Amino acid sequence: MENYDIKEVNLAEGGRRRIDWAEREMPVLRLIRERFAKERPLKGVRISACLHVTTETANLMHTLHDGGAEVVLTASNPLSTQDDVAASLVTHFEIPVFAIKGEDNVTYYKHINAAIDHAPNITMDDGADLVSTLHTDRREMLDNVIGGTEETTTGVIRLRAMAADGALAFPVIAVNDAMTKHFFDNRYGTGQSTVDGIVRATNILLAGKNFVVAGYGWCGRGLAMRARGMGANVIVTEVDPLPALEAVMDGFRVMPMNQAAEIGDIFVTLTGDINVIDEQHFERMKDGAIVANSGHFNVEINIPALEKLSKDKRLVRPFVEQYLLKDNRSINILGEGRLINLAAAEGHPASVMDMSFANQALSLEYMVKNADSLKKTVYSVPDEIDQTIARLKLEAMDVKIDTLTKEQIAYLNSWQEGT
Repeated sequence: MENYDIKEVNLAEGGRRRIDWAEREMPVLRLIRERFAKERPLKGVRISACLHVTTETANLMHTLHDGGAEVVLTASNPLSTQDDVAASLVTHFEIPVFAIKGEDNVTYYKHINAAIDHAPNITMDDGADLVSTLHTDRREMLDNVIGGTEETTTGVIRLRAMAADGALAFPVIAVNDAMTKHFFDNRYGTGQSTVDGIVRATNILLAGKNFVVAGYGWCGRGLAMRARGMGANVIVTEVDPLPALEAVMDGFRVMPMNQAAEIGDIFVTLTGDINVIDEQHFERMKDGAIVANSGHFNVEINIPALEKLSKDKRLVRPFVEQYLLKDNRSINILGEGRLINLAAAEGHPASVMDMSFANQALSLEYMVKNADSLKKTVYSVPDEIDQTIARLKLEAMDVKIDTLTKEQIAYLNSWQEGT
């Protein structure tokens, strides 16, 4: 196979070992792959996937390939590719990959266009860069596409905006909306892997630090919980009164970012919005403050504003850029403001990605079967898929639950019985 662009083919053996290690923690996806291999529900379907190139993603690609799909994979973030995994996918699974960790912006979009050259019937996106490129620069390929899936909050926000504008050219299933995705992947996966990325990049002790979490969605909840578990004093900033109230009830301090900026030691953004940490916040931060992002795009931190305030910049550790401000304070940006859990660590643990990627696989199967009846808008994952994945995960964990009796079902479906 010649049509790929990765860092080094010779990394493949190490990548295969890590893919196999992750597979042991992905029993639900394994069960789906076994069924897909027998039934071949994706036979002949061309899929272009724009996802983080990790060991867990490799197991999803393996599942789709065994299901009969013709798959091409490109990275959804310039710093999220695991080069050994990319090499193994090319070498051992014969899946074309276009991804190199640390690629520049030009190469990143060159790789996305290479995936679009595959003339996909189905798109798989994590952040909607592939879909937006299709709708802007590569519209000649839209006629091939019957539908797509989207993995992350940021991408769903973009796609719903496209649908509201009447710009979305095909139906998309928002995998991020599945309860078996955001309850677990966003909360437990992001919480643990973000802490992992920060600690790997800095080797700092979190205990006793003022740890500012910007955004109290499912990702923010998970990070706040994990940071508190490591002994940090957690502060939450929010713009929505409901999650702000929830953060208060969960025992966290809640305040505006301008106030938090003056006392925070570590700042992490997880909102999906732009300039969450801005010039006025940098002006208030302590000397030595650490700033990271765990939202999909690096726009959450206004790095151009920080550069304007700075007189020098140096790389003090891998993935730690120290900005020396004109007043001689220093501010440390982790992972170029990109996803710190993938820039400096390995992303989410395989056991939570098991459910997320099971959603991807079953949503793709659903899309292939039902695309003709779906409108050009964003759909949630069907409840039956969510329930199936939750049940399979419990079985894999050897956890049993109760079943309603006929009498209980009748009671729940009646209105006549009262006190």
